[in-house]
Amino acid sequence: MPRWIIYVLLLLVAVSLVPMGLMYRANHQPKNQPRLQVVYDMDQQSYYKAQTENTFFPDGVTMRKPPAGTVARGLLNEDDAYFRGIARDTIFVQEIPVQVTKPMLERGRERFNIYCAPCHGQSGNGNGMTHVRAQALAEGTWTPPTDLTSQTVVERPSGHIYNTISKGIRTMPSYGAQLNPQDRWAVTAYVRALQLSRNATIADVPVESRAALGQ
Repeated sequence: MPRWIIYVLLLLVAVSLVPMGLMYRANHQPKNQPRLQVVYDMDQQSYYKAQTENTFFPDGVTMRKPPAGTVARGLLNEDDAYFRGIARDTIFVQEIPVQVTKPMLERGRERFNIYCAPCHGQSGNGNGMTHVRAQALAEGTWTPPTDLTSQTVVERPSGHIYNTISKGIRTMPSYGAQLNPQDRWAVTAYVRALQLSRNATIADVPVESRAALGQ
């Protein structure tokens, strides 16, 4: 290879290092001026920071006291039975603390089929499509979903089911962000309906509906 080609290549390598050197210098050398921003992305906003002077108010204080009667978000949720599913301390409420209606059950079924059925199955027996797929992969790391119609869950307080939806349990994540308290109780009520459907007797069926069952 001619010597001049080697010199040209070395020169190109040296020139290519210049931009990287400039970028390193720009990132690590202290400056008196803010960096050049092509897109601001709300980095520089016109607002007063805490503990800074504010000439808009007569007292010159930026941080203001909340108006009388102001309540922080979430602090109005004082009903532990409704919002947390507990009666006192950590004792779960036995019964659903609101009246269970047909629209509530229908709402619970809709929410259940969206958020719960993929793992627990539409009948609640733990045989949802996610579980079926995991079993087919047979990787050995899958924890089967709980059968919501099992006697263990039937005997749990309603507040325990509500709390499980709110905060999750074991490998089940929390659905508190997806379901508000009203919907969590609706799902709890629907779980109770699924349990009843799996463990009911003919005595639980209204007399006028027994003919359809051949009874």
